[in-house]
Amino acid sequence: MKNDESNKLWYRILRHVEAAGNALPHPALLFLYLTGFVFLLSGFVTAIDLQAIHPVSKETLTPINLLSGHGLRYLLTDMVKNFTSFAPLGTVLVAMLGFSLAEKSGMLSALLRILVLKSSRKMLVPIVLMAGVLSHTGGDIGYILLIPLAAMTFHSAGLNPLAGLAICFAGVSGGFAANLLLSTADPLLSGISQEAARILDKAYIVTPLSNWFFMSSSSFLIVGVGTLIAYKITIPFLGEYLGPVKKEPLEKLSTAEKRGLKAAGVVALVFFALLLLGLIPENGFLREPKTPDLFHSSALKGVVTLIFILGSTTGLAFGFKSGTFTKIEDIVKSMQEAMVSMAPYLVLVFFASQFISLFNYSNIGIILAVKGSEVLKSWELGTIPLMLGFILLTVFLDLVIGSASAKWALMAPVFVPMFMLLGISPELSQTSYRVADSVVNIISPLMTYFPMILAFANKYDSNAKVGTIIALMLPYSIGFLIFWSLMLFVWITFGIPVGPGAELHYILPQPQTK
Repeated sequence: MKNDESNKLWYRILRHVEAAGNALPHPALLFLYLTGFVFLLSGFVTAIDLQAIHPVSKETLTPINLLSGHGLRYLLTDMVKNFTSFAPLGTVLVAMLGFSLAEKSGMLSALLRILVLKSSRKMLVPIVLMAGVLSHTGGDIGYILLIPLAAMTFHSAGLNPLAGLAICFAGVSGGFAANLLLSTADPLLSGISQEAARILDKAYIVTPLSNWFFMSSSSFLIVGVGTLIAYKITIPFLGEYLGPVKKEPLEKLSTAEKRGLKAAGVVALVFFALLLLGLIPENGFLREPKTPDLFHSSALKGVVTLIFILGSTTGLAFGFKSGTFTKIEDIVKSMQEAMVSMAPYLVLVFFASQFISLFNYSNIGIILAVKGSEVLKSWELGTIPLMLGFILLTVFLDLVIGSASAKWALMAPVFVPMFMLLGISPELSQTSYRVADSVVNIISPLMTYFPMILAFANKYDSNAKVGTIIALMLPYSIGFLIFWSLMLFVWITFGIPVGPGAELHYILPQPQTK
């Protein structure tokens, strides 16, 4: 990069953003501080007598002062329940138990390696991008395994390894919301959305499949736009690699791994055959007798359980056939290690659940949602301008708060019910959020894995710094933001559901008359 004045200004801006982000506390502590703020805010809005009319029940909404004896008693008696009943908690833990066996057995690693190894040089870029998108199903395995593997693959193919790193990083992180399959992020974010939606509608359900139509289609957008940027900008910009690192041969799948994949494939075929057998016939055993349509089937309601069964059974088949699992104790050990890795999440959820519960109990969320919706309604903005503004706000916040779940836990209790009052479904709000959250990951030094990506880059170029990574990733960030947003706006224009049973619009239930 040329070291001109504009770049110096750009770097100064980035340093200020990084410094501001570093000044923020850990997300768990951030929720603790926000919980304290909710206590103070509840006292303030009570003192000024801020009220609103509930749009469904027509009852007058008044704030509850958490600084009163009543509020403190609620905190003491409901703290444990707030934590254990937090919607995303159980779904994420159960899904992770299934993924743990698929990952620890080596099955996910073998699948990603074979996907990259079998691709020709001409198809290397789109294959690496699609592998990055699919890697989300295995949690963070894309960051840890696939990105350095992509750099190594590009190097072995005679291309610049930093190009492989940047392209794969774009697929894994820039396209984080896109996936042909489900990932642990789906039940996590949908659980938070459901909690927020129930501020207004107590019976509302947001399933982990709520964004699947849009996000699965987005996979091809990410691959297409990413491939265009790679060939037009990244690869020509980096040119030929002249660094000191010699080419390393990629490790091919062993005979044991091939046996394991065959066994896992057989188990997966049996799983999907049984799933179709239970869903396709009108009297299928996975359909509800009272509501036999697919959208109300047990499979849709129990998608997290299906993830657990598929991940665990295929992982077990691979593990025992390949030899990575030799005894029953290996299974328990893998699950225990997965739960150990979830410790930071559990701490975060404890504080986030208290914040969301107290925020909802105080009535501040619903009052702000009603007041905010009244203001926005007076502006007479359409759905697309509202979602555009929401996307841009999320992009700004993503520069200083890296955690997707932490940001959504902060934003959802206000924006989800506010948009519901404007006729926008929680599923569409969540979709817009996920688009905006994904595209900034790759240029934010505050993103959890950004230092690790820089370490991978330093292996091939010791002079690579934060600015180097940002310069490589900025075209992807801008390209994904523009085209992904346009895709969302086209989706809205044609009124296509974002997921099974997940319409774009929300209609307030009519108040029941006595």
